[in-house]
Amino acid sequence: MLAVSADVSPSVFVSVGQTGVHYEIFVRSFADSNGDGIGDLNGVTNNLDYLKDLGVSAIWLMPISPSPTYHKYDVTDYYGIDPEYGTMDDFRRLLTEAHRRGIAVIIDLVLHHTSIRHPWFQESARGPDNPYRKFYNWMHPTEIKARKLATRDITADSGERSPWHSVKGSSSPEQYYGMFWSGMPDLNFDHPPLREEIFAIVRYWLNEVGVDGFRLDAARHLYREAEEPKNHQFWEEFGRVVEAAKPGAYTVGEVWTRPERIAPYFRGLKANFNFDLQLMIPAIIRREDDTEDLIEFLAYVHGAFANVNPQFIDGLILSNHDQNRIGSLLKGNLNHLKVAANLLLTLPGLPYLYYGEEIGMLGMKPDEHIREPFLWDTRDRDRQRTRWRRGTYSTSQTVKPLAQQQADPDSLVNHYKRLIHFRNSHPVLNDNLSRLEQTGIRQKGTVSFIRRSGTGQRVLVVHNLTRNSIEVVFSPGETWCQRIVFATAPGSSLSDNRVTIPAYGCVVVE
Repeated sequence: MLAVSADVSPSVFVSVGQTGVHYEIFVRSFADSNGDGIGDLNGVTNNLDYLKDLGVSAIWLMPISPSPTYHKYDVTDYYGIDPEYGTMDDFRRLLTEAHRRGIAVIIDLVLHHTSIRHPWFQESARGPDNPYRKFYNWMHPTEIKARKLATRDITADSGERSPWHSVKGSSSPEQYYGMFWSGMPDLNFDHPPLREEIFAIVRYWLNEVGVDGFRLDAARHLYREAEEPKNHQFWEEFGRVVEAAKPGAYTVGEVWTRPERIAPYFRGLKANFNFDLQLMIPAIIRREDDTEDLIEFLAYVHGAFANVNPQFIDGLILSNHDQNRIGSLLKGNLNHLKVAANLLLTLPGLPYLYYGEEIGMLGMKPDEHIREPFLWDTRDRDRQRTRWRRGTYSTSQTVKPLAQQQADPDSLVNHYKRLIHFRNSHPVLNDNLSRLEQTGIRQKGTVSFIRRSGTGQRVLVVHNLTRNSIEVVFSPGETWCQRIVFATAPGSSLSDNRVTIPAYGCVVVE
């Protein structure tokens, strides 16, 4: 867990991200405290003891600022709290109570775009002479066409959806750029006053409110692909602003591309999510064999990151608010879901749990179906379950609610809890900066690797992906592997240079 110094405010977390496990929350779906059917900040606060008991060290809240949409990724006020979720006083109470339990709070910061209802855009749309005009990207249609032809932009008149949009009711022919949707106009980061506004927002949340860091939405897309070096430059400046405002504050970026192209973002951001790994894990679990060469791939990825920043933090996920839930990808198979948990919580890096993942919640695209209400109890007894939408995938009939699982020692949530608590207690596994070493073990149906911390301590981790017990023989040089310090399933044993691992089990060896 994150240590809180006795002689400083509990809001000061000096190593957010270097240890522990993080938990992503869609506030709207997590817990309803006032009976209006919509999850809220007080609902999160009311369940901090559950999260503490589970063992998480930080929560990441999806956007909480005012927004016209249910997901709130189009912000209208960067300094406020959406009334559906509560008030700033509610948020400050959440921060205080989280910090009192040693839990850091990270918020989603959506800088790529705003809502068209944001005052900046409302002013910008008034015309070329408005001081906010350059906060966004405006262009005349003839210039857009010339630019498309010059850059061979696929959104030229080819039938593809154009990212250029007209303001409804406006007599001006100029259009604004909105990569994702007309309701989300992109901000212009070439305009210094816009950057200063962004940095003021950063300082406000870190210093005046007291959050512990940010998750940065669409971090790769502030500039278009051809201008990616500008992206890198901005995030380096952003990282310096964050560190100056609150030393040790955490940042994690949404950057999905090839490892060599992700690597430069580590100059400004402390962590980035590993989406390629997220795709590989369910594939090898379904096959019950590592046909993807997961560890070899991960070694290549980490090598690319380390070339840019040796202190990189690899953000590990099984699913999130944009990806199909791991519960559905593995068809609700409890054994396979436990293997997924084993991998997530033992691989090197910082693991993220998406709310409900620990109870096996289900969900496949579209997005609303992967953001369904958390199941605290059976519907007739569940006073916290949100009602903003009925579950399509995750219901009391398809997924055992938390209350039922807590009473079952073999449940998925208790499996997660045991793993997280052991991870938190172990100096190497809980070191999110510990590095990967390959073992040379190439046995069918297994995944094995060594993790080494900065102090030189190391552990060997071996996973059995199959329904059968497996015996793994160590190479003669691994004489340091003397004892099993943790096993996820009974029946694991170590004798001489052989370790026996039951079906779907995992062992940690020192």
